[in-house]
Formats: sequence, C-alpha cells, structure tokens
Amino acid sequence: MILSVSRRTDIPAFYSEWFFNRIREGFVCVRNPMNIHQISKIILTPQLVDCIVFWTKNPKPMLSRLRELNLYNYYFQFTINPYDTLLEKCVPRKHNVINTFKELSDVIGPNRVIWRYDPILLTDNIDIDYHKRYFARLIDILHDYTNRCVVSFVDNYKKTERNLKGVFARELTDDEVFDISSYIADTAVKYGVQIQTCAERYDLHRYGIVSGKCIDDILISEIASQAIVVKKDKYQRTECGCVTSVDIGEYNTCRHNCLYCYANFNSNKVSERYGLHDPNSPLLIGNIKDDDIIKERKIESFRNLF
Repeated sequence: MILSVSRRTDIPAFYSEWFFNRIREGFVCVRNPMNIHQISKIILTPQLVDCIVFWTKNPKPMLSRLRELNLYNYYFQFTINPYDTLLEKCVPRKHNVINTFKELSDVIGPNRVIWRYDPILLTDNIDIDYHKRYFARLIDILHDYTNRCVVSFVDNYKKTERNLKGVFARELTDDEVFDISSYIADTAVKYGVQIQTCAERYDLHRYGIVSGKCIDDILISEIASQAIVVKKDKYQRTECGCVTSVDIGEYNTCRHNCLYCYANFNSNKVSERYGLHDPNSPLLIGNIKDDDIIKERKIESFRNLF
C-alpha cells in the first residue's frame, strides 16, 4: 500500500501530532465521504506501507520527529508558490518555508523532496512575466535541495471559482501556457532540475517537460531499493499519472485557506471542522460514534519480493 498524506489537506502542517500517533498505534480510520457512518480501518505497519507520500506547504512541525519514520519509505511533495497572502491566506512567509525546504532536504536528501510550483494562475496583478521572475528566483534558491519540480496550470473547477471570484483569477490561454512552459524548461535545464507536469492536458514534450506521477512507482522503487508493482490509480483523472494509493485526509480541513485550493471547497467549514479534531482519535476529524460501522480494509504490499 502507498499512503497519501494527503491530497485532501495539509497533514504535515496542521495534523502532524495526530499522524505520529497513528504511526505509533499502527492504524488509522477514514470515513467514507459518501457514507459517513462507514469507516475503513487501515493498518499502517512498515510491512504493509510501501511508501508514504506527504503533500504540504509547511512540514516544519514534522522535522524534529522524522526519526519516528525510520522504518518507513517516504518522500515529500512540497509546494512553494510565488503568491502572497491575497491568494495564500495563511501560508507562512516565503523565507520561512524556503528555510524549511532546505532543512528537510538536508535531512532526507534532494531526491525525496519534490518542489511543486502549482497551480500557475493569472490575475490582474500576476502576469506571465511575474511568473518568470519568481520561478527564476525560486529555482536559483532551491536547485541544490531538489531534483524535480512539478508544475500545473489552474483549472477553474466550479468549487474553486467561487473562492477566486474576488481576485479576478483566470486560466492561462494556450499561448501563455506554451510561453511559460518554454521559459520554465529552459531555466530548469541550467540548474539540472527536471520539470514534470501534474494531471495536465497539455503535451509539453517539445520543451522537455514530461507528464509526471506525483505518486510515482519509479521513485518509490528507487527509495525502497526494491521493485514496486502497482497500477495507475483508476479513481484519479485521466490525465493523472499517479499510481494507486490510499488517502487518509479529509476535505475542508486545511487551514492554509488558499483560494485556488480544490480541497477546501467550503472554506466556511474549515474552522468548525478543525475544532472537532482530536489528535488522539483514530479519525482525522471527530471521534468514532456508536452508530459507526468499522471495517478493516484489505491491504497488500506492492513490493516485488521475488
């Protein structure tokens, strides 16, 4: 099993104590979003967890406790964007997250810290030249601490359009996508950083940009020093290259409150839901109730042992 921690919320930033409690106790419970009284119990032993993929904008709360993961394979998808608090309301200041990125890379190595520059969007104050300037500045700072950068272009899902309406954000035109892609690719080559896309409909191979897998069986095999045999995740979008994983997060629980985030489609609920968080509960949000039905999920390792 590959554990996704998490596409739905920033567990390293806001729920790291809970996560380490789950690792220590050896299991986690996840509610079915379509049937809230149905709960899956997921075993988290190192024998069953092939790799943990963390998604975060600020893993600082985890850094002093990484030794607790010594028996696990893991890597981080770490987002650092060029946006200010108008779009990323509660993300720490850039110099702080950059320092955390460097510190994390120094501990676990640049191959296990993937820089995400996504989503790329435009507003009245953010144009293509703005992105070119800030991408160049960031890669100049980060290139010694990562081998890979993942980019994507904003999709105006209905659930993000409402949040972005007040800042006049928009998608890029095809010409703008090709312009910024060419610049990013040319710049990254100079620093020896590979650029990959995340769930993109654009074919950018002409610029040397490949379609990536954020949950990447090849990278996991390298980290584990053992072949991982796993299929594409059928529950993700067609353009998504990720392999199958189990996500333990919940929507509408990330306190970064980024306006472009599809995982917080009802930002008014975030504070309320966070107030229900108990770091000692097997559930991320709330506790198990008398009318809940718990079923242990069948989990298998993808490691090729023969």
